[in-house]
Amino acid sequence: QVQLVESGGGLVQSGGSLRLSCAASGFTFSRYTMTWYRQAPGKERELVAGFITSGGITKSAEFVKGPFTISSDNAKNTVYLQMNNLKSDDTAVYYCYHGVSRTWGQGTQVTVSS
Repeated sequence: QVQLVESGGGLVQSGGSLRLSCAASGFTFSRYTMTWYRQAPGKERELVAGFITSGGITKSAEFVKGPFTISSDNAKNTVYLQMNNLKSDDTAVYYCYHGVSRTWGQGTQVTVSS
């Protein structure tokens, strides 16, 4: 059974940084794409970035380029989303997603205060 557990969210001031983690279990982590999404209040869920744990970024939203970095530690079955220079527009619940099994994590709240 695939399980995804996000952590690392919180309250941060504009311009600050956070690193989100998504710990995965139940599949061979190094072979698949993990994807980060986010959902802001009153808005639809949107793509942040997809990341092949053996190869790097597959796709990303425009707002990712520059301030956000995706990486993984295959030994820990964990994918990370490093977010720098956060803005109030980045306030959302952030989810990781494993497409092959269609499994979502529970999400982690990121709140950026201006």
